Amino acid sequence: MIELDRYLLAGKVAGCPADQMENFVKAGVVLQPRQLAASAAARLCDQEGGPTQVGYGGARGGGKSHWLLAQLGADDCQRAPGLKCLLLRKVGKANLENFEDHRRRIFGLLPHDFVAFRGVLTFANQSRIVAGHFQSERDIDSYLGLEYDVIAVEEATSLSPRKYRDITTCCRTSRPDWRPRIYSNANPGGVGHVFYRNTFIVPYITGQETDTRFIPATVDDNVFNNRDYRRVLENLTGWQRRAWLNGDWDVAAGQYFSTFLRDVHVIEDFDDTRAREWFCALDYGFTHYTVVLLGCVDGDGNTFIVDEHAERLWLPERHARAIRDMLARHGLALRHLRRFVAGSDVFSRQSDGTSVAGQYRTQGITLRPANMERVNGWAEVLRLLGDPQAGIPARLFIHERCRRLVETVPLLQHDPGRPEDVLKVDADEDGNGGDDAADALRYLVASKRRNVGAAVG
Repeated sequence: MIELDRYLLAGKVAGCPADQMENFVKAGVVLQPRQLAASAAARLCDQEGGPTQVGYGGARGGGKSHWLLAQLGADDCQRAPGLKCLLLRKVGKANLENFEDHRRRIFGLLPHDFVAFRGVLTFANQSRIVAGHFQSERDIDSYLGLEYDVIAVEEATSLSPRKYRDITTCCRTSRPDWRPRIYSNANPGGVGHVFYRNTFIVPYITGQETDTRFIPATVDDNVFNNRDYRRVLENLTGWQRRAWLNGDWDVAAGQYFSTFLRDVHVIEDFDDTRAREWFCALDYGFTHYTVVLLGCVDGDGNTFIVDEHAERLWLPERHARAIRDMLARHGLALRHLRRFVAGSDVFSRQSDGTSVAGQYRTQGITLRPANMERVNGWAEVLRLLGDPQAGIPARLFIHERCRRLVETVPLLQHDPGRPEDVLKVDADEDGNGGDDAADALRYLVASKRRNVGAAVG
C-alpha cells in the first residue's frame, strides 16, 4: 500500500491526472518519473490548443520504448474504445521482436489478442495497435492515405524530414471525442537529427514549446538498466559518448566543431562597456537568409558575438534599418565599427552594372570584402572555441540572443571530400537550416582588422 501511494504521488508530481494513474495501476504498469512526465505531456494533447506531438529520449537506455508502448496501450487505448494506433519503427523484424517483448511485460494484465503475422494487437474494447515498419523510406508510402488516431515513431531520427512530415499527414481522426497526436522517441544522430532537434529540442531548450513537448531522459533515469550498461556508454568516445551517454543534441557524427559546448560558449549576459573594438559581418541572401553579426573584442582578447540580425526575402533598404536598430540596442552607430565585412558575392556586378554592396552603400553602409579562405577561417573559429574539456580555455562566446548562430554551429559537419572544410549546407525552401550564420561568423573572425571604417550612420 505504501508503494502504491508513492507511485500515485509520483504521478501527481509529474502532472498525470488521476484516471491516467488508475489506468497504469490497473494494467500493472510502473513508470519511472521521466516516463510519467512524458505521459503527463501526452494528456496535454487532449486539450484544445495543447501540443500535438510529444517526444521522449536523448541518451540511450532511458526507457523510451517501454514508455511509448505503455502510453499507447495502457492509457490511450483503454480510455478510448475503438482507437486505432500505428507504431512505426525501422526494420520490421526488430520492431516485431521489440513489440513482442514489451507486449508480454506491459499488457500481461490487459485482455488482448495479438496476431503476429499481421502485427496487430487488439484489446477487448476494440482499440488496436498496428506494428508497422519501414526497411527503406519508400515503405512509408504504404501508410499514406490511411487514418490513425495516434502515431508512435520509434527512433524518429532514422526517418528523413520529408518522410516524417509525410507520415504526420496520416494522423487524423473523424472521432469527436479524440484529438490526434504523435508520440516519438529518439537518440541524437541519424538522417533526421537536425529536423528532430529543430522540431523538439530547440523549442524545449528555449522555453518556446507550443505544438510540441520534449521530455529528456538519460541512462540514469532508468533504474532497470543492468549495472554494467552505464559503463558501456562511458567507454564510448567522441560524439557517441556525448550523444548516447549524455543525450547531447548539439553533437552528431561528423560534427566539425566538436569542442562547442552550449554551457561554455553560449552566454546569457554581456556588459557592452567591456568592448574595446566593435565589428560586423554580413552573409548575403534573399531566398536564403541575410545574416549580420555584431561582435566585439574585450581587453583580454576574447571575442563576443553579442547580437544577430537574420531575415530572408528582404531588400537591402529594410535590412539597413534593422542593422541600425541592432547597433542602437548597444548604444552604437555605424561610425563606431572598426570594420563591416561581407562575402564576395555582394560585390559581384549584376547585368546592369550594380551590386548588392552598392545598394547597401546607398543606405549609408559601406561593406568591405571579407577574407573568404574557408579552411583557415574555420580553423580560426576552432582556435577561438578552444577545448574546455581538455583544459584549453574558450576565447569565443556567443550571446543566447544570436539564436540562428547558436543553432547552426554545433550542426556543421566535415566535408567528406575536403575534411578540413565545413560541408556546405543550404537552407530549404522554407528557409530552415543552412550555414549562413556560420559563414558570417567565419568572416567576422578571419578578416584582418583594418581602419577601413564604415559610412557614417
